[in-house]
Amino acid sequence: MIKTAVYLLVFIVCLAGAVAAWGFFTLQSALNQPLEVEVVDVLDVPPGSTPARVFSSLEQRGIIERAGWVRRYWQWQMADTVLHVGEYRVEPGMDVRALLDRLQRGDVIQRSITLVEGWNFSQFRDALAGAERLEQTLPREWSNQKVAAELDLSRSHPEGLFFPDTYLYTLGMSDRDILRRAHQRMQQELADAWEQRADGLPISTPYEALILASIIEKETGMAHERGEIAGVFTRRLQIGMRLQTDPTVIYGMGENYQGRIRRDDLRRPTPYNTYTIDGLPPTPIAMPGREALRAAVNPAPGKSLYFVARGDGSHVFSETLQQHNRAVRNYQINRAADYRSSPPPAERDANGGAE
Repeated sequence: MIKTAVYLLVFIVCLAGAVAAWGFFTLQSALNQPLEVEVVDVLDVPPGSTPARVFSSLEQRGIIERAGWVRRYWQWQMADTVLHVGEYRVEPGMDVRALLDRLQRGDVIQRSITLVEGWNFSQFRDALAGAERLEQTLPREWSNQKVAAELDLSRSHPEGLFFPDTYLYTLGMSDRDILRRAHQRMQQELADAWEQRADGLPISTPYEALILASIIEKETGMAHERGEIAGVFTRRLQIGMRLQTDPTVIYGMGENYQGRIRRDDLRRPTPYNTYTIDGLPPTPIAMPGREALRAAVNPAPGKSLYFVARGDGSHVFSETLQQHNRAVRNYQINRAADYRSSPPPAERDANGGAE
């Protein structure tokens, strides 16, 4: 009996050892198996995913075998690991261990969207609507005001409240996430600029600085001109001279703008037509970048009150109306007859033209 018991015990131990060895080698085989992909593929891990579901989907797609063993390894060795939502790159030559390492580190694919300086809010929304794999929660048919309400903004008109930059996002993020980040960035950038403002400015609030910065942003794409253009507008505001800047007219025209400003457009009153209103328009007209914000609160010193486009993106600055009119003749003579980069003569005599 004793011998039988000993033999049985030895058998059980050997069997257990064999089972353990089989399990070990089976697990190692499962972990070391190459992923069955011939080209770069993507593994989606959407919100609510579990390791079991992820490994099962890979097995169903024929990318791995023995998904159950992979799941058990995760439970045994990586129980405290958070499974990060996102897209994971699956590449030829990878094995399961490499994929598990990528999942453990949360090494997700990051996509990017660039919101360009000088764009208006509608252009921002168009870009977001076309962003690949970005969840859309703000229907494009909603008005800008409704979007502002949904985002709980402090102002009902969202223009200018979002900072133009390149934003990274991952699977599971939404258009709201990008806009909230852009809004926070603009608040911080505006606060930083306002903190460093020069003395004696004709603007009294950060929001007025934002409005002025948006006009500066639309007037030039040349960084070295922003300060000088800010100086022109600052001096005009200081002496009570109208800004008379075309981008505000265009913004006020809305969908009626078809690529050209006519004489009647300059005379037609809108809340944004700075040829007919005093001071700043009621809101920004675009999304200004950091340099435009800084220029608005730190304008370059000087005496110029006018500027006109050369046609190459740069401008000629003038101190007097006579100099300005000469620059207009030199650089605008080939423009359409009904286009004016400065006000009609009668209005020029009263106020002059910024452009």
